[in-house]
Amino acid sequence: MDVGRPLLRALRATVFAVACVPLSSTLHVLAGGGAIRPGFLAGATALTWAGAYLLGARRRGLPALVGAAFAAQYGMHHLFTAGAEPPPPSLTGHDHSSGLGMLLVHVALALVSAWWLERGETALAGIVHLAVASLWAGLIVLAAAPVEPRLPGRPPAAGTVDRLRRLLFTAGVSRRGPPLIVSVR
Repeated sequence: MDVGRPLLRALRATVFAVACVPLSSTLHVLAGGGAIRPGFLAGATALTWAGAYLLGARRRGLPALVGAAFAAQYGMHHLFTAGAEPPPPSLTGHDHSSGLGMLLVHVALALVSAWWLERGETALAGIVHLAVASLWAGLIVLAAAPVEPRLPGRPPAAGTVDRLRRLLFTAGVSRRGPPLIVSVR
């Protein structure tokens, strides 16, 4: 099983969008942006989900995830700024929505998001690998288990256990023992 399957991709994208967008919007507001209208938050969540779903087709390395996270944070900043309700007038008259604090908030979130995604991808791939390996091990144990003797008067089973054994064990390649020496004359 692959972590790029559509159902797993959709689940991963949902978790990421639902965690990333509210955190980003909250820190955007705390860094000086105005309150964001709900429609813009829903749009940011949908766009973040779509981007995460598209990128989730295969595992990505940290550099690719950092680039994608920076692009997402850049887009969210502009979306949040465009969707902000008019902030109350500032006492100093300065616009804080484009200052150094706002930049640092979005850069920090991009780095943390990329790291979180990379670690999550690695963990999920390990969990899926272990689950599939456990399933195969269970099938092998089942196939290697002795067959119960059939009761007199009952017809033999259709050979399902034998077919399963052949399927599981014929795919294995044995590399034990000395190499085969073939003489050519």
